[in-house]
Amino acid sequence: MMKIKLMTDYTLDTRLLALDTATEACSVALLDQGQINAEFALTPREHTQRILPMVEQSLRDHQLTLQQLDALVCCLGPGSFTGVRIGIGIAQGLAYGAKIPLIGVSSLEALAEGAWRMHRAEKILVAIDARMGEVYWAVYQRDAQGAWQGKETEQVLSPQAAVEKMLSLDGEWMIAGTGWQAYPELFNGHPLSLRQGESLLPQAEDMLPLAYRQWKVGNLISPADIEPVYLRNEVTWKKLPGR
Repeated sequence: MMKIKLMTDYTLDTRLLALDTATEACSVALLDQGQINAEFALTPREHTQRILPMVEQSLRDHQLTLQQLDALVCCLGPGSFTGVRIGIGIAQGLAYGAKIPLIGVSSLEALAEGAWRMHRAEKILVAIDARMGEVYWAVYQRDAQGAWQGKETEQVLSPQAAVEKMLSLDGEWMIAGTGWQAYPELFNGHPLSLRQGESLLPQAEDMLPLAYRQWKVGNLISPADIEPVYLRNEVTWKKLPGR
């Protein structure tokens, strides 16, 4: 699915390309001339076959080369071990070849940004199914400047531990991620009012606003220094659905 949006919050001379393969989805988004061109597809068995053609098509649509980009944006995780490694490896290779820097974005923060884009939600509880009876968890709140606060809350924990975290919160929260479907017990045992939204999987177009904020302050990473974020020492070896 291809989407083109005209954005007013970006300078016209900034060019960023984001790619994500951290979950069952595969997505690419390009910021150029204040316009975002985005493609998103559920491709759990085809990440390696699909991501590069998607990148090439996005650049072709804008008549650009990799060398004309200011930076490449990749998802650092957490997510599927295989998916995170695919995305980072491809981003590294492209960045090395084009001699451009990388910007890393959290999958959990991207889901919060997706909830803002779709629902204008400012208080987000993010839970991604981490397998092994656990979720990747984060509590994000959007501040007056449009930045997300809550990076320090990112962790991997059991659904029961997540419910205990919710006991210290109050009010209404939007939920995002696949963890809520995988572990329905997250809806019980706490006083919160939870709103279900449509931000289930991270999308490259939601990585761009986060990356642009980093770009403006010079938070860039050399391809040699990019590292995945797993949030735990034990690697989730369970493959993506259908692999």
